[in-house]
Amino acid sequence: MASQESFQSYKAWMVDQDKFTDAYNKSLDFLSYREHSELELKNKLLKKSFEGSLVHEVIDKLVAKNLVNNERFADAYVSSRKRKGFGPKKIFFELQQRGIQEKISDKAIFNDSNDWQIVAQEVFSKKFRNGVSSEFKEKSKQQNFMIGRGFRFQEIESIFN
Repeated sequence: MASQESFQSYKAWMVDQDKFTDAYNKSLDFLSYREHSELELKNKLLKKSFEGSLVHEVIDKLVAKNLVNNERFADAYVSSRKRKGFGPKKIFFELQQRGIQEKISDKAIFNDSNDWQIVAQEVFSKKFRNGVSSEFKEKSKQQNFMIGRGFRFQEIESIFN
Protein backbone atom coordinates (compact mmCIF):
# COMPACT_ATOMS: atom_id res chain seq x y z
CA MET A 1 0.00 0.00 0.00
CA ALA A 2 2.85 2.38 0.82
CA SER A 3 4.49 1.67 -2.50
CA GLN A 4 1.20 2.42 -4.27
CA GLU A 5 1.03 5.82 -2.53
CA SER A 6 4.65 6.65 -3.35
CA PHE A 7 4.04 5.65 -6.97
CA GLN A 8 1.01 7.95 -7.13
CA SER A 9 3.04 10.71 -5.50
CA TYR A 10 5.85 10.20 -8.03
CA LYS A 11 3.34 10.16 -10.89
CA ALA A 12 1.80 13.46 -9.70
CA TRP A 13 5.28 14.99 -9.38
CA MET A 14 6.12 13.92 -12.96
CA VAL A 15 2.90 15.47 -14.28
CA ASP A 16 3.77 18.73 -12.48
CA GLN A 17 7.28 18.63 -13.95
CA ASP A 18 5.86 18.09 -17.44
CA LYS A 19 3.53 21.08 -17.02
CA PHE A 20 6.41 23.21 -15.76
CA THR A 21 8.58 22.16 -18.71
CA ASP A 22 5.77 22.90 -21.16
CA ALA A 23 5.21 26.38 -19.70
CA TYR A 24 8.95 27.08 -19.56
CA ASN A 25 9.44 26.02 -23.18
CA LYS A 26 6.44 28.10 -24.29
CA SER A 27 8.01 31.09 -22.53
CA LEU A 28 11.26 30.52 -24.37
CA ASP A 29 9.29 30.41 -27.63
CA PHE A 30 7.77 33.81 -26.86
CA LEU A 31 11.14 35.24 -25.86
CA SER A 32 12.80 33.98 -29.03
CA TYR A 33 10.75 36.49 -31.05
CA ARG A 34 11.34 39.60 -28.90
CA GLU A 35 11.84 40.86 -25.37
CA HIS A 36 8.78 40.61 -23.12
CA SER A 37 7.96 42.22 -19.79
CA GLU A 38 7.09 39.95 -16.89
CA LEU A 39 3.45 41.00 -17.15
CA GLU A 40 3.25 40.33 -20.90
CA LEU A 41 4.74 36.88 -20.45
CA LYS A 42 2.42 36.12 -17.53
CA ASN A 43 -0.65 37.12 -19.57
CA LYS A 44 0.43 35.05 -22.57
CA LEU A 45 1.02 31.96 -20.45
CA LEU A 46 -2.31 32.37 -18.68
CA LYS A 47 -4.02 32.63 -22.09
CA LYS A 48 -2.43 29.28 -22.93
CA SER A 49 -4.30 27.84 -19.91
CA PHE A 50 -1.31 27.35 -17.59
CA GLU A 51 -2.12 27.64 -13.88
CA GLY A 52 -1.29 30.88 -12.07
CA SER A 53 1.09 29.32 -9.54
CA LEU A 54 2.92 27.49 -12.31
CA VAL A 55 3.23 30.70 -14.35
CA HIS A 56 4.66 32.47 -11.32
CA GLU A 57 7.29 29.71 -10.86
CA VAL A 58 8.27 29.84 -14.53
CA ILE A 59 8.63 33.62 -14.54
CA ASP A 60 10.68 33.51 -11.34
CA LYS A 61 13.07 31.04 -12.96
CA LEU A 62 13.32 33.14 -16.14
CA VAL A 63 14.03 36.28 -14.09
CA ALA A 64 16.67 34.41 -12.04
CA LYS A 65 18.37 33.34 -15.28
CA ASN A 66 18.06 36.93 -16.63
CA LEU A 67 16.03 35.72 -19.59
CA VAL A 68 13.26 38.14 -18.61
CA ASN A 69 14.36 41.60 -17.55
CA ASN A 70 11.96 44.54 -17.34
CA GLU A 71 14.75 47.13 -17.73
CA ARG A 72 16.08 45.47 -20.87
CA PHE A 73 12.51 45.18 -22.19
CA ALA A 74 11.85 48.88 -21.52
CA ASP A 75 15.04 49.93 -23.34
CA ALA A 76 14.19 47.80 -26.37
CA TYR A 77 10.56 48.96 -26.37
CA VAL A 78 11.47 52.65 -26.16
CA SER A 79 13.99 52.28 -28.96
CA SER A 80 11.46 50.53 -31.19
CA ARG A 81 8.62 52.99 -30.55
CA LYS A 82 10.92 56.00 -30.93
CA ARG A 83 12.01 54.71 -34.36
CA LYS A 84 8.32 54.46 -35.30
CA GLY A 85 7.80 58.12 -34.42
CA PHE A 86 6.06 58.02 -31.06
CA GLY A 87 6.74 60.50 -28.28
CA PRO A 88 7.69 60.02 -24.64
CA LYS A 89 4.20 60.47 -23.16
CA LYS A 90 2.65 57.76 -25.33
CA ILE A 91 5.57 55.38 -24.78
CA PHE A 92 5.42 55.96 -21.02
CA PHE A 93 1.71 55.07 -21.00
CA GLU A 94 2.31 51.94 -23.09
CA LEU A 95 5.08 50.80 -20.73
CA GLN A 96 2.73 51.27 -17.78
CA GLN A 97 0.20 49.02 -19.51
CA ARG A 98 2.92 46.38 -19.89
CA GLY A 99 3.64 46.38 -16.16
CA ILE A 100 6.82 48.46 -16.18
CA GLN A 101 7.45 50.54 -13.07
CA GLU A 102 7.56 54.33 -13.41
CA LYS A 103 11.22 54.51 -12.37
CA ILE A 104 12.28 52.00 -15.05
CA SER A 105 10.12 53.75 -17.68
CA ASP A 106 11.59 57.16 -16.91
CA LYS A 107 15.12 55.81 -17.08
CA ALA A 108 14.52 54.15 -20.46
CA ILE A 109 12.67 57.11 -21.98
CA PHE A 110 14.81 59.97 -20.78
CA ASN A 111 18.32 58.52 -20.99
CA ASP A 112 19.02 60.99 -23.83
CA SER A 113 16.30 63.59 -23.26
CA ASN A 114 17.44 66.13 -25.87
CA ASP A 115 16.85 63.50 -28.51
CA TRP A 116 13.04 63.86 -28.31
CA GLN A 117 12.99 67.28 -30.02
CA ILE A 118 14.87 65.76 -32.96
CA VAL A 119 12.42 62.85 -33.13
CA ALA A 120 9.47 65.25 -32.99
CA GLN A 121 10.93 67.35 -35.81
CA GLU A 122 11.50 64.26 -37.97
CA VAL A 123 7.95 62.98 -37.37
CA PHE A 124 6.47 66.39 -38.16
CA SER A 125 8.56 66.82 -41.33
CA LYS A 126 7.61 63.39 -42.58
CA LYS A 127 3.87 63.96 -42.04
CA PHE A 128 3.72 67.63 -43.07
CA ARG A 129 6.08 68.13 -46.00
CA ASN A 130 5.01 71.76 -46.44
CA GLY A 131 6.03 72.65 -42.89
CA VAL A 132 4.07 74.60 -40.30
CA SER A 133 0.81 75.98 -41.67
CA SER A 134 -0.02 79.67 -41.36
CA GLU A 135 -3.75 78.91 -41.12
CA PHE A 136 -5.05 78.52 -37.57
CA LYS A 137 -7.27 75.51 -38.31
CA GLU A 138 -4.55 73.57 -40.13
CA LYS A 139 -1.94 74.50 -37.52
CA SER A 140 -4.28 73.19 -34.84
CA LYS A 141 -4.58 69.88 -36.72
CA GLN A 142 -0.81 69.66 -36.94
CA GLN A 143 -0.46 70.23 -33.20
CA ASN A 144 -3.16 67.67 -32.43
CA PHE A 145 -1.34 65.12 -34.57
CA MET A 146 1.82 65.64 -32.52
CA ILE A 147 -0.14 65.41 -29.26
CA GLY A 148 -1.69 62.17 -30.47
CA ARG A 149 1.77 60.81 -31.18
CA GLY A 150 2.64 61.39 -27.54
CA PHE A 151 4.96 64.36 -27.71
CA ARG A 152 5.15 66.82 -24.83
CA PHE A 153 4.40 70.54 -25.04
CA GLN A 154 8.09 71.50 -25.17
CA GLU A 155 8.78 69.26 -28.19
CA ILE A 156 5.68 70.51 -30.01
CA GLU A 157 6.51 74.14 -29.27
CA SER A 158 10.04 73.67 -30.60
CA ILE A 159 8.53 72.82 -33.99
CA PHE A 160 6.04 75.70 -34.12
CA ASN A 161 8.38 78.45 -32.90
